[in-house]
Amino acid sequence: MSQPTPTPIQALLICGGGGSEHDVSLRTADFIEEQLQNVSDIALTRVVMDASGRLSDRNGGVHYLSQQRQLVAEDGSTRDVHYVVPAIHGYPGETGDLQSQLELFGIPYFGCGPEASKLCFNKVTTKLWLTALGIDNTPYQFLFSNSEEEIAKATMALRQWGAVFVKASNQGSSVGCFRVTNEEQMAEALTQAFALSPYVLVEKSLKVRELEVAAYRYAGELVITPPGEVCAPEDTFYSYEEKYAEASRARTFVEAQGLSQAQLAWIHEASKRAFAGLQLKDLSRIDFFLTDDGNIYLNEVNTFPGMTPISMFPKMLAHAGHNFSEYLSSLIRQAIA
Repeated sequence: MSQPTPTPIQALLICGGGGSEHDVSLRTADFIEEQLQNVSDIALTRVVMDASGRLSDRNGGVHYLSQQRQLVAEDGSTRDVHYVVPAIHGYPGETGDLQSQLELFGIPYFGCGPEASKLCFNKVTTKLWLTALGIDNTPYQFLFSNSEEEIAKATMALRQWGAVFVKASNQGSSVGCFRVTNEEQMAEALTQAFALSPYVLVEKSLKVRELEVAAYRYAGELVITPPGEVCAPEDTFYSYEEKYAEASRARTFVEAQGLSQAQLAWIHEASKRAFAGLQLKDLSRIDFFLTDDGNIYLNEVNTFPGMTPISMFPKMLAHAGHNFSEYLSSLIRQAIA
């Protein structure tokens, strides 16, 4: 007698979000969908979230996620949800809000938890935690209002450091990030940054090499890849457009060259310490700056890195000899075992 076919795992891919990184989230979802399309024991349903939190399928049908762990359509039909892939960059995916809802409903999901997501998405709290963990990061000031007193702090930092980056604290993918080299630029940069976030980071501008590692759980072990490198055009920084535009002039290298064993060891140890100390889960991309005089700073932790055709995380995972489809499908099976 033939054995009955096992019921496939019902996975829900949520993408979009309606925010500044909506389109990039859709491209990340394309990659994830492609990776899971031939996995026979996982049935994937894709929905797009808009700015109001409404979920729509490919045909425009509207759904909501219920506490009974089901995707409910307007006509009342339901589909079980065993696992969620929250492929949303920025709010509400990378900020921990969506993860909080999934935890409330008892649905396992791909990626970091609510607390780690929220900590790492806020550039100010990230730096405070990195300092507490003993991990060097770039010199900075943080501002809590666009008031005369706070503007004076930013101006003093500019005079001391010569050039700074003004960054909205609660944005990803270099959204709300402005390089300031004179006091005339400061007011406009702060106005734009505060329009996007209640807190603003003023960070020392350094001449650096930009290094990135992929950190992820594979077969139960934490993998820290050798650092890759991003080389932005000399006339700009690694902006949103340079990260994701088809015409990007940025060059990426899956493994950086010319680093000493001591530098590689420091980056590896700092990545491990950040992954453990910030209680990250499943994956992250951890970014570093290497200065001309050999100092290394941890720049930021991205709890749900981009997975577009030019994104570094999937390239570094593959370079480490791991298959993304096997990686994600094994995490899904483990989570619902």
